[in-house]
Amino acid sequence: MVDPWAMALQTAGNTFRVSWYSGINWLMSRQARELAPPPPFKPTKPVPTRDELFDDLYALMRRDAEAVGAGLYPPDLSYGGSILDHIRRLQEMYADLPAIAERRHMRDARTVNAAVDPAPDLPDYFTQDFHYQTGGYLTEESARLYDVQVDTLFYGATAAMRRSCLRPIAAFMHGRDQRRISLLDVGCGTGRMLREIRRAYPAMTLTGIDLSRPYLDEARSHMGRLRPAKLIEANAEAIPCAGASQDIVTCQFLFHELPSEVRRSVTREAARVLKPGGLFVFLDSMQMGDKSGWDGLLEAFPVRFHEPYYAGYAVEDLGALFTAAGLEPFTQELAFLSKLIACRKAD
Repeated sequence: MVDPWAMALQTAGNTFRVSWYSGINWLMSRQARELAPPPPFKPTKPVPTRDELFDDLYALMRRDAEAVGAGLYPPDLSYGGSILDHIRRLQEMYADLPAIAERRHMRDARTVNAAVDPAPDLPDYFTQDFHYQTGGYLTEESARLYDVQVDTLFYGATAAMRRSCLRPIAAFMHGRDQRRISLLDVGCGTGRMLREIRRAYPAMTLTGIDLSRPYLDEARSHMGRLRPAKLIEANAEAIPCAGASQDIVTCQFLFHELPSEVRRSVTREAARVLKPGGLFVFLDSMQMGDKSGWDGLLEAFPVRFHEPYYAGYAVEDLGALFTAAGLEPFTQELAFLSKLIACRKAD
């Protein structure tokens, strides 16, 4: 049975969220251009019009509200904290913009090494300024700003894109006792996905791993008064979980920031810790050829936002990658600028 009130509430919240972040996106983009021109780049492939982009965005938001109405997960109208805290983070993001614009103009992505002293066991591919953000992924300031930065880039769609992962999880959980289910989120970052899962499944055993201690600290705070998840500072190339110990493994927006050989290592590790018959839920950027007329947008992204491994990811055969590790894809869908793939591990 559809709950029209929950659906209407989520629709209203999503509409406001898109409007709010669209305004912030416009303001930040204009200010960045005035501070320092972005690197010159002309895509060789077609790009969507603004109307096409927003039609797809609102289609995602409608599907999100419909899933809430169907009871697959509860409404979520939050911005990750109080309104006052949200405004403060926006102010901090705006204050940090001149440094980001300068790095983008100079194509300088190594300032993280001046901001912090990276631990010697951190891989080289991780210790750089992804998105040209100050401190890369290694400072408390970066962890505070990451979510508002990404939501500004994607017009407020990030939460709805992540929540698309809850649909295959809901299908897997049908008839199962959540108290007996263990879920691992690989590259959990600031814990937004873990929070969504906890709200939908309060009794499930949740674990998140990430290389960044500041981002894990931010994840703890984002869980608020919800039952906490176990958060571990660890490399996804060597997941500190026993083999066949997890019923569900999730991974969002990680693979496009990994070198090709590391993507393979992480996939093998995800398959190793997953139980036979378990569910692997993958969400990341859409890829070349996924949507007619959109490839030029994917061409421009790594140039404008420093994503050194994105071009390789954009043409990666994910189906073959997952199948080689024993994970059989059974469903795939686009969610605005992201792609969801759900896999089963063979029994």
